[in-house]
Amino acid sequence: MTDFRIGTLAVLVTALSIVAASACEDPQQLAGFKTCADVAKAESEGALVVYATDPEAPSEQVLAKFHSLFPQIKPTYLRIQAGGLYARLRTERQGNVYLADIAQLSDMSFALDFQKRGGYMQYVSPEMAAYRPEYKSSPEGAWTWGALAIAAIAYNPNLVPAAEAPKTWHDMLDPKWTDAISVKVTISGLQHVEWYVLRQLYGEDFWPKLAPLKPHAFDSYVQQFDRLVNGQDKVALTAQYSGYLIMKQKGAPVEFVIPPDGVVASPQPWGIVDKAPHPAAAQLFMDWFLSVPGQTINGQNLYYHSPRSDVPPPPGGVSINNFKLLTPTDWPAFEKTHTQFVREWDKITGLR
Repeated sequence: MTDFRIGTLAVLVTALSIVAASACEDPQQLAGFKTCADVAKAESEGALVVYATDPEAPSEQVLAKFHSLFPQIKPTYLRIQAGGLYARLRTERQGNVYLADIAQLSDMSFALDFQKRGGYMQYVSPEMAAYRPEYKSSPEGAWTWGALAIAAIAYNPNLVPAAEAPKTWHDMLDPKWTDAISVKVTISGLQHVEWYVLRQLYGEDFWPKLAPLKPHAFDSYVQQFDRLVNGQDKVALTAQYSGYLIMKQKGAPVEFVIPPDGVVASPQPWGIVDKAPHPAAAQLFMDWFLSVPGQTINGQNLYYHSPRSDVPPPPGGVSINNFKLLTPTDWPAFEKTHTQFVREWDKITGLR
């Protein structure tokens, strides 16, 4: 009898969780997107605070578009790299300080940990219906993939002839790239994903072979591409496709290599922070951001691909369907490797 009651209670709790995580029955249609938010309340709150990892200027352009739709809501943007951003969020919450409405943690291990700690508000946007189940938290409503950052190899054709350029991931281990190759630091979620998927693909001895090349580690793809253009490095590993598109648009001497085995794809989970100071504005923003208009604006400014199949690729870019994506399929297993990744990567890059 006791086992039966416990089982029944578990089923009931699960059912209630599903109901609680459902979107509203009659969402409002606004400017090309659906919302369950109380728009009048969102406008009366008058503000929106976004913590994210993307460069300030293009991100502020995305927020400016939202502001143009809802002038009463003034957005504020704070950019910190993933590790620092998560540390700040946790420190604030431990001190009972709640400043952020939206958090974009570009490392899935941080998003999963934040979810376990009850860091997200549960809000199921009606726009989430357009996203595949694996692109959303379980249960849905905590975080959703708002973008995909694609990375592979880039090089400066003025320094590296096409015939000598790397063609595969293994080519990046050639000693000729010693002291002329860049990567990202451990606070980069994209670097964690690359370390994880290539280690799975090629074995545990793949990355230690990079250490003798003395790779230069940076926290931003902007630094990587600047160094390529300036001739400080010849090649870039963990080179973001978005950065390549931006530099090509400027006429910079950069080329992008798509290895036959695939490109690294790192998701950017977006979610509303629990105890957000402007919850209605945060809900309204998430509805817009996850919609076709919001995703299109994000792609146009940040050059990321959208996980939605009905959103065009970034300017000058090709469809995400043209890439073979290397992305972790077991996120809990990925999360458990974070400490190991930091230890090993800091050693490889000479930062420890």
